[in-house]
Amino acid sequence: MPPDRVIHLSKMTGAAGSEGHLLTLLPGLRARGVDARLWILVEPDKPVDEIVHRAESLDVPVERVIIRRDFDPGLWRGLARRFRAARPEIVHTHLLHADLYGIPAARRAGVPCIVTSRHNDDRFRRWPPMRWLNRWLWRQVSGGIAISDAIRAFSIEVEGAPADRVRTVRYGLDPASVQAPPDARARLRQELGLPPGAPLIGSVCRLIEQKGLDHALDAFALVAAEFPAAHYVIAGDGPLRGALATQAARLGLAAHMHFLGWRDDAPAIFAALDVLLAPSLWEGFGLVFLEAMACGVPVISTRVSAIPEVIADGETGWLVPPGDPAVLAGALRVALSDPDERRRRGEAGRARLEAQFTVDAMVGRTLALYQEWCG
Repeated sequence: MPPDRVIHLSKMTGAAGSEGHLLTLLPGLRARGVDARLWILVEPDKPVDEIVHRAESLDVPVERVIIRRDFDPGLWRGLARRFRAARPEIVHTHLLHADLYGIPAARRAGVPCIVTSRHNDDRFRRWPPMRWLNRWLWRQVSGGIAISDAIRAFSIEVEGAPADRVRTVRYGLDPASVQAPPDARARLRQELGLPPGAPLIGSVCRLIEQKGLDHALDAFALVAAEFPAAHYVIAGDGPLRGALATQAARLGLAAHMHFLGWRDDAPAIFAALDVLLAPSLWEGFGLVFLEAMACGVPVISTRVSAIPEVIADGETGWLVPPGDPAVLAGALRVALSDPDERRRRGEAGRARLEAQFTVDAMVGRTLALYQEWCG
């Protein structure tokens, strides 16, 4: 029998991979008879209304719980009180703040089963205090889910997770959920004032160090003169936006660069691209890859962390070493010079998504682990 009530707890400040994952997983669990609920730790000035409204539109019960600072001692007591009132069979935590506050609070409240998910191999998790903290947290839970084999290995080797209590469940995505208008290609080019056939490279992500966009700009600068019709769009926002714009100007790319800022029409952006450029320095999984694959867009990325589990080098995209603009430029050069190869790899990516990264498999595997650990 599936569990009755499961509360998923995560801190959110905006939409990213783990948030998108939860808005896919929880409706899937509810469709299988689980009373899956989403509790979001929110900062007072960041109520994440968009995510709340999206959850409500998917018929997922959602609550906001205020977290006032990274260290908020009152939050443990408040969460424990809420858990006692809600009486879940399982509390399932995601990301560091939810682990730090949700796991001890669930134990204090007497929740029968506690599960954690690991979504990334962030560098800060290697710091000795973080390694000690996570080693302790792993011993407070019934089991843990890693979103890739690379994250499972990281959890065991770096965080001290017991190998028999951490399993891999990869993200899933329904291609039909990535809906773009049929004229997305023409529409974005018109918006940018470009000819209908202009080749478009794009990155869709937060503008942070992890995403390696400084290397992307250096690589694009190496090929821009060979492909004068090509343009590079970056959709997203973050602390590095100003530095990246300055770098683009310094490299002489201003006439070929388009910083779109945060957009709520990501599927239309993906569908307009000829290539997704995502030279991450580390990546727990990369839901953005599945979204691009759903649109039949090939991916140029890096051979780090979980990315080779998602992108098949030579089949659905190109993988290069991280932090190497010259090699990245070589992949861009090949992709821009061969439209047929781009099309072939994009079609192969869509087929790989439909075969290996289904929502049904993700939900079914998660339920099986709930039953194993909590049944």
